[in-house]
Amino acid sequence: MTAAASGGGVAPGLWRHSGFRKLWGAQAVSVLGAQITELALPLTAVTVLHASAFQVGLLAAVQYLPFLVIGLPAGAWVDRLRRRPVMVVADLARFAVLLAVPLAAWCGVLQLWLLFPVAALIGVSTVFFDLAAQSFLPALIGEERLVEGNTKLQLAQTSGQLAGPSAGGLLAQLVGAPVAVAANAVGYAVSGLLLLAVRVDEEQSRRGAGPGLVAEIREGLGYVFRHPLLRPIALSAGIGNLFGLFGMVQAVLVLYCVRELDFSAGELGTVLAVANAGVLLGAAINGRVVRRWGVGSALLGATVAMGLALLLLPLAGPATALPLLGVAMALSGLCAAVFNVNQVSLRQAVTPAELRGRMTATLRFVVWGVIPLGTFLGGALAGPLGLRGVLWLAGAGAVLAGLPLLAPAVRALRELPVAAAAVPATTSAETPAATPAATPTDGPTKEDQHV
Repeated sequence: MTAAASGGGVAPGLWRHSGFRKLWGAQAVSVLGAQITELALPLTAVTVLHASAFQVGLLAAVQYLPFLVIGLPAGAWVDRLRRRPVMVVADLARFAVLLAVPLAAWCGVLQLWLLFPVAALIGVSTVFFDLAAQSFLPALIGEERLVEGNTKLQLAQTSGQLAGPSAGGLLAQLVGAPVAVAANAVGYAVSGLLLLAVRVDEEQSRRGAGPGLVAEIREGLGYVFRHPLLRPIALSAGIGNLFGLFGMVQAVLVLYCVRELDFSAGELGTVLAVANAGVLLGAAINGRVVRRWGVGSALLGATVAMGLALLLLPLAGPATALPLLGVAMALSGLCAAVFNVNQVSLRQAVTPAELRGRMTATLRFVVWGVIPLGTFLGGALAGPLGLRGVLWLAGAGAVLAGLPLLAPAVRALRELPVAAAAVPATTSAETPAATPAATPTDGPTKEDQHV
């Protein structure tokens, strides 16, 4: 597998890399559309189809189920294929599936049951797209520029997250929620066309028929949980998602803001926008953070600081609610960006190309799999503990997510390791193909708590 450079010799900045610009644009457009749908799809269920709270919650849960049901085999399948075509097909599939909602509304046949297969199929397509995308980036830009590439892609994602909710709300108000869903469908079509225009020398997997799907899944699981760097990342991110913004906190945050703090919808939207602004800042300063403290310390510090930021949430009172929650959410977003840019780059650097799909699938299976558990626990504990009690527990638990990152291999890591070599056909899953050693240098580095 070779990097698709924009020229020869010393590589220029990635903004001058034609293929990366197209990938960046595809990412920005698809994230913007996804944010619109995250608001417009439940709004369609509530305002047009009069869904209950249980039905809306079930609709959201259905989108996560594919990561648990097909995530691991999807990783093995992706490792057998070229990644760019997988991403294009996934984008075009999401385009076609989402169009069913506005078309059904325009024909007067839209019913609540239709939204559930739409959500499930979107989830399936997203599983394949995400697994292929994280494996595709090193082939496009080269292993030595992963930190820069992931930082810029984080900026694209955050730009979409900043603009998406307000754009979705405005579209839903002006033209109706089903039409707002159509805007996301168009975004996925644009993303697919941009990816079609990317030119990259991406080699097909050289593995033959292989030992079988189950054995390949087992190999991916073994690689992650026996690796001295990937195992701590999986455990840390899993604990963080169980307790943090996507788990326990997600279950009670809106109720807490509305019932305890008497927030208006506009104030709640402001707090969420501030969190996304924090992500933008975190992606922008990540390079300086890593140069000063190293990759391992950046991962540990970001994780612990994120938990401490969540402990600010239950301290809010009527007079301090808006500024205190703004600070807490901005700091959480900043730390999440630093954590994600570095852990994604690290995962890509230490994993051989033919294992990246399965590695990502294993991480997603573990880390996204705890989110429904966290939201369930948050809701269940709100009765006996109260909303503030759940937030105290969530913040304390999120701080504990730093414990796995105290592993010596992580703490000693100053720079990204040299990219892992290909796994020979005889390599046993008992030992990682490449166990990276930390590089004790103060020199500059190259570039879901939601993995």
